[in-house]
Amino acid sequence: MSANGAVWGRVRSRLRAFPERLAACGAEAAAYGRCVQASTAPGGRLSKDLCAREFEALRSCFAAAAKKTLEGGC
Repeated sequence: MSANGAVWGRVRSRLRAFPERLAACGAEAAAYGRCVQASTAPGGRLSKDLCAREFEALRSCFAAAAKKTLEGGC
């Protein structure tokens, strides 16, 4: 039973670190948000893949944050 507790302890610490790691993606999130906002503003036209570059940057940042969290790195 103690081994199971150790596993959950590691999982909890990783989950606690995840929001901090995602916070490092603020610039990417802001760029994506600006792109979508500009596309949906009056006169704007939101279409598929219009903000693909910004979305890919945000997705890559989130993936890197998740990887760091899973590896337990800083």
